[in-house]
Amino acid sequence: MFYREAGDFKTSYRDDGQTFPIRLDRWGYYAILAVAFLVVPFVIDSYWANAVLVPFLIYAIAAIGLNILTGYAGQVSLGTGGFMAVGAYAVYKLMTSFPGVPIVVHIVLAGAITAVVGVLFGLPSLRIKGFYLAVATLAAQFFLVWLFNKVPWFYNYSASGQINAPERTILGWAVTGPATTASAKYLICLVFAVVLAWVARNLTRGSVGRKWMAIRDMDIAAEIIGVNPLTAKLSAFAVSSFFVGIAGALLFSVYLGAAEASEAFGINKSFLVLFMIIIGGLGSIFGSFAGAAFLVLLPVLLKNVLVAQFGWPTDLAAHIELMIVGALIVFFLIVEPHGLARLWALTKEKLRLWPFPH
Repeated sequence: MFYREAGDFKTSYRDDGQTFPIRLDRWGYYAILAVAFLVVPFVIDSYWANAVLVPFLIYAIAAIGLNILTGYAGQVSLGTGGFMAVGAYAVYKLMTSFPGVPIVVHIVLAGAITAVVGVLFGLPSLRIKGFYLAVATLAAQFFLVWLFNKVPWFYNYSASGQINAPERTILGWAVTGPATTASAKYLICLVFAVVLAWVARNLTRGSVGRKWMAIRDMDIAAEIIGVNPLTAKLSAFAVSSFFVGIAGALLFSVYLGAAEASEAFGINKSFLVLFMIIIGGLGSIFGSFAGAAFLVLLPVLLKNVLVAQFGWPTDLAAHIELMIVGALIVFFLIVEPHGLARLWALTKEKLRLWPFPH
């Protein structure tokens, strides 16, 4: 009875077009942000940071980036892992070459470098689409990982071929390196996730997002009504790669601390982010967060239940995880293609009408 629009009057176009039109939704959003910024940093420990919250926030950023390209612009991509590697190696080179520059600037510049690389590999989308574009981005995935493994300049001629994040601080707090606290890792990832989600939401509901969706729905009709497919597709690749590059930079510098291209950014990473947006919901910012949360929490849940409680082997729990993810992908593609985001929207619609049937 409390989830109603009655009495929530709109007196301007700005109010009518807001992201959360219902007052209770806005209160819930502000409450989640307040808890995330004011409560969680003081109670978080290393287990919750490393196993759940930090990877969730990083993968949510990557999922938002891929959702912009695939869910909103309709351009299939299987090269997410490669573009995350570009962000990781770019932030590594920036951190080692310019140690006096703040780490936040390095991460943003790594995203910009990844955006340029994404535009270069997005050029084939002007002539091909669908399965052929997926193969082209898959080629980008393998080429980028091969490049970072074979050219010693990218890993500063290290004998191990691995990159290691040097220690960097923000306002005196270490955010990279072995001395980083759980709350510092969590806060820097949270700030990037909130800001980028806000940017993505405003991009997708504005004129740029409408051009992306016009290209996605019918590119020929979009071109007839004045949408330039060149700028629309390449801007989608640029923005998507920017988000994915920042996710890769955070994954390496804040979460992993050390990485090797084929191990940390292989083809499995590309499929993992793709599964996140399929399960969470294509064309939805909330779906990116929901899919990331599901696929980060699922292995933790299975490990705690099957391995810790029932004593099953770890490899068996990993195989069961793959079976569950595969079954859920088939289920959502057949039953609800818009994923968890659509199920959540239907739940809210039912709550708005309850206890009335219509």
